[in-house]
Amino acid sequence: MTPGDQTTPQDPTQQYGGPPERGEQVPHPGRTADMDREPDHGEQSYRGSGRLEGKAAVVTGGDSGIGRAVALAFAREGADVLINHLEAEHEDAQQTVALVEEAGRRCVTVPGDLTEEAVCRRVVDRAVEEFGRVDVLVSNAAYQMAQPGGLADITTEQFDRVMRTNLYAMFWLCQAAVPHMPPGSSIITSSSVQAFTPSPALLDYATTKAGIVAFTKALGQQLVEKGIRVNSVAPGPVWTPLIPATMPEGTVESFGGQSPMGRPAQPAELAPAYVFFASQESSFVTAEVLAVTGGSPIT
Repeated sequence: MTPGDQTTPQDPTQQYGGPPERGEQVPHPGRTADMDREPDHGEQSYRGSGRLEGKAAVVTGGDSGIGRAVALAFAREGADVLINHLEAEHEDAQQTVALVEEAGRRCVTVPGDLTEEAVCRRVVDRAVEEFGRVDVLVSNAAYQMAQPGGLADITTEQFDRVMRTNLYAMFWLCQAAVPHMPPGSSIITSSSVQAFTPSPALLDYATTKAGIVAFTKALGQQLVEKGIRVNSVAPGPVWTPLIPATMPEGTVESFGGQSPMGRPAQPAELAPAYVFFASQESSFVTAEVLAVTGGSPIT
């Protein structure tokens, strides 16, 4: 039995053990191979059932963490996938490519920084060139940098980067993709528990996540007449390379301990929520936020 086994009942509080053993920091943007305990993306556990057969999906931040788990799950459900990643994340991106191709699906990579509008439009243009359309758009890439000192320690440069990565890129991607999305398509954003219960050290990041929720609800209502659904997944703490790359020294060991389950989620535990929103199983759901928080309520 593997920790992420989908068929064997397990105690969810003990499924993956506790926090990372050493909690060492890694250089930003964070590589999976540098982590003292690599996340579970569902490599040994996720089993598809054809729910996205023949679909074409775009997943930003698809090199690692939640993005990799989503790309893997989509491929095992039958979708071809295009992933975007930073140039520095090439090695991780190639591991995602390998997982998608092992599932028998195509994987296209488009490196580039989504804080640039031209890169966002290039991502969508490449997807249309390769697949002819976009059936599923997952706006997942994000940037955060914890500042324990709060407002006074957040520079204009950091604030601008957080806003452009988390909000502007989502706007540009959706604006570019919608004309190429047929009825029945799905846009999925990644918000956060931080949108509802913000941490002071993540003031700017939490602000963007609240914005993502508002954007999702408004766009979902706007696009319903086109037959395009827009929903959001709101994760709680998730063990990804971004965490040891952005959290202050000495805090990584306790990461996720504040959740009722007493641990962070693994990316493999988030992927099914994205599959649900991407598939026809959620055909009557739009402008909605699904919390995957380990029991922390969102209001």
